[in-house]
Amino acid sequence: MGALEVIKVVRRRQVWRLFTCIWLHAGVFHLLANMLSLLFIGIRLEQEFGFVRIGLLYIMAGFGGSLLSALFIQYSISVGASGALFGLLGSMLSELITNWTIYANKFAALLTLIFIVAINLAVGLLPHVDNFAHIGGFVSGFLLGFVFLIRPQFGWVSQKNAPPGHIPTSVKSKHKTYQYVLWVVSLILLIIGFTVGLVMLLRGINANDYCSWCHYMSCIPSSKWNCRSGEMYCQTSQIGNQLNMTCLTNGKSEMYILSDDSTATVRKLCYKLCS
Repeated sequence: MGALEVIKVVRRRQVWRLFTCIWLHAGVFHLLANMLSLLFIGIRLEQEFGFVRIGLLYIMAGFGGSLLSALFIQYSISVGASGALFGLLGSMLSELITNWTIYANKFAALLTLIFIVAINLAVGLLPHVDNFAHIGGFVSGFLLGFVFLIRPQFGWVSQKNAPPGHIPTSVKSKHKTYQYVLWVVSLILLIIGFTVGLVMLLRGINANDYCSWCHYMSCIPSSKWNCRSGEMYCQTSQIGNQLNMTCLTNGKSEMYILSDDSTATVRKLCYKLCS
């Protein structure tokens, strides 16, 4: 129905699942918690920057969260707007930074935002929470904030809004130089990040193969819980292009003739056998 199921994104090219999973939730409590958070965070941003910019930011940040989640968590189904919500938090932080000169009490606001983000990311270290979606959404939203939420610097007056006879004492540019720099750098990083991530995903690459410790960012093992409870494991033996596989979860065994013995192919077969 649109949940993020990586095997279908990769094998059937259902890329739209990276977007549609944002609008689905695991239950009423999950839905209410996310919608209350959206009201708390989103109303202020929409009032100041408008529906179009915040709507685009929300969807693109959600896509970034889904993309990172799909690269690291490939054998479970994921739904929820948490990545997009973290994107709004990230955009609030970058908006404060890029429009630094126009705010009062900026240090207090900065510390408050950092504290809120840190607490929420810490909760994501518990099992059954997709912290990769949180991290991907936050980073995407942080960069998108520099692109979408830039404001004119204090003291700049548009000539069309100036009163008749107004003669400016000095000419001020609409934006400061650092705002333009952040805009360009963020846009480049977003394009590269989304493109590389999507190509890696569609090629069936599992990011855990290139980062052995990254799984700790989503769940820290403890005697109280098992971080790997939702994963699937298979025992394999191969002779030539013949692969014998046994799922350690349900005990099923199968023999496959491989045309491609890449790690991604073996993982897909394991997922199929254990499902």
